[in-house]
Amino acid sequence: MKRIVCAAAALLAMAMGAPSPSAAATEILVAYENNPGEPVDRVMTYWADLVKERGKGEVVLKLYPSSQLGSKKDVTEQAMMGVNVITLTDVGFLQDFDPDLGILFGPYLSDSPEKLFKIYDSEWFKEKKKALEAKGIHVVISNYLYGVRQLLANKPVKTPDDMKGLKIRTPNNIMQIKAIEAMGATATPMPLGEVYPALTTGLIDGVENPIPVLYGAKLHEQAKYLSMVSYLTNTSLWIGGQAFFDTLSPEVVTMLEETGHEAGLYSQKIAAEQDAELIEKMKATGVTVIEPDVEAFRAATLSVYDQFPAWSPGLYDTIQDQLK
Repeated sequence: MKRIVCAAAALLAMAMGAPSPSAAATEILVAYENNPGEPVDRVMTYWADLVKERGKGEVVLKLYPSSQLGSKKDVTEQAMMGVNVITLTDVGFLQDFDPDLGILFGPYLSDSPEKLFKIYDSEWFKEKKKALEAKGIHVVISNYLYGVRQLLANKPVKTPDDMKGLKIRTPNNIMQIKAIEAMGATATPMPLGEVYPALTTGLIDGVENPIPVLYGAKLHEQAKYLSMVSYLTNTSLWIGGQAFFDTLSPEVVTMLEETGHEAGLYSQKIAAEQDAELIEKMKATGVTVIEPDVEAFRAATLSVYDQFPAWSPGLYDTIQDQLK
């Protein structure tokens, strides 16, 4: 009787166009540091739904928010070892594989996401993408807008002079570390999940990140001064390991990239809507919003672009020409 029921279930599934229980779906883990409900989580849920629909149940994205699978570096290493995982990263992290990529994460490079995304569509970036594949990294989404990074601290910051003596959490990539140091603070790299207790105990004095991330992690409970320094328009990439992507059919890879592009467009829509609403919510909890001297911060961080001798000659001018 049990065999008959299983056979009937399989026939019904086939008749409905769904994979039978004996045909295991390709499962892909999607890992990120952000918490449930944050924009990243909403976009990944949107992507998972698209993949479920377009993949006809043959491909499933399983979401792992809140650093459940480890830090960004840990998950990237897992991907390069062939694990079936996709994770959020930035060119600031990928410059370890190609130094030139780091420039796209430079401070005040551009305040226009549209201009930045055109670079990701350029022949220059397509060559970089091929080079990454040769080193084991497959770029799945390249039009993701993480947000504009601001500064939340336990004291008012209006000019770079106010940054002196402050310990500011940054992600562990050299571009952001050098940018924060150029502003006058001490950069303190740590995973995002460790920031709340670090603020609570005074291990750090502040943190930089887009407003939805600051709010989603409830960091405004511990630091009450939001300085709108807008030092980085944070475009992001979602990557997997080339070894794993080589095991997928070309049709599945195309489906993942096409649906990923749609998810990227959705991220841009959310980013444009969120900031104003969340700033008001932060104000309601006692946060003071400061409009600092942005030009002073821009001038202070310009020196960052002279600190990377491994970059190709004339790279800064090349990118500036593309941004025009």
